[in-house]
Amino acid sequence: MKEIGQLIDNLHLEDLSNASHPSIFNENEEYDMLIVRLPVIGEKLDAKSVGFLLSDTNSYTYNTDNNTFEELSSKFEGPYKIIDKLTDGVLKSFVKYQDKIADMEELLYEERIKEDFMHQWLNLKLEISRIERILLRTASTIDEFMQYFKDTQDFPINSYIDIHEHLERTMRSATLQLSKLDHLYSFYSAKSNEKMNRLIYILTIISAIFLPLNLVVGFFGMNTGNLPFSQEPSGTLAAASIMVSLFIVTSLIVYKWQKKV
Repeated sequence: MKEIGQLIDNLHLEDLSNASHPSIFNENEEYDMLIVRLPVIGEKLDAKSVGFLLSDTNSYTYNTDNNTFEELSSKFEGPYKIIDKLTDGVLKSFVKYQDKIADMEELLYEERIKEDFMHQWLNLKLEISRIERILLRTASTIDEFMQYFKDTQDFPINSYIDIHEHLERTMRSATLQLSKLDHLYSFYSAKSNEKMNRLIYILTIISAIFLPLNLVVGFFGMNTGNLPFSQEPSGTLAAASIMVSLFIVTSLIVYKWQKKV
């Protein structure tokens, strides 16, 4: 461990100690460096970067807690076991997002939309998009790593192909869930627009019915002389009768128009 610590470049050491460093594979004369970044799906989405150094015969992982190199069991199997465990964890825990989106879809189709629908939608969109970006970079790095060592003796290429396949499977699932979220948003927008159009339609009908009444009230409310019924004892009753008649006629016209539409 002391030897590998002396060989490593200071810039590479900074990369390994960076807990948020993106996935990368770097070839060097004395050692090769592999950093794998994977999402950690829990109560909150996080990401974890694990760094490896591969010499001619051994491999080491960098422990960011105590800033030391730990020698692994073998050059290729050691990194594989660590990456495979993390990858399987991502694949299994991603089901959480599938379940959440399925629940949102069910509630939306049953018209039991929650008030925080858009807040949930935005959070899911953000987190799954981030997962997709991380996995895309990591899958590309693993592929580059495999291409470099594919002709090396004792390189377990099938094991790393399995890791790559798991990464791509999770990435495809993330893409599918993002597509579902887009469809849910379209459906939610359509339902919201439908409610808004219905409200505007009702307000339009109310306005159409009461507009003639407002005209009558405005006419009889003018402060001028010789208004109809102003000198008659039953003038108020006559004006009220006209307003009721207008209300009935207008309502019938709107009703017949609505049936035709």
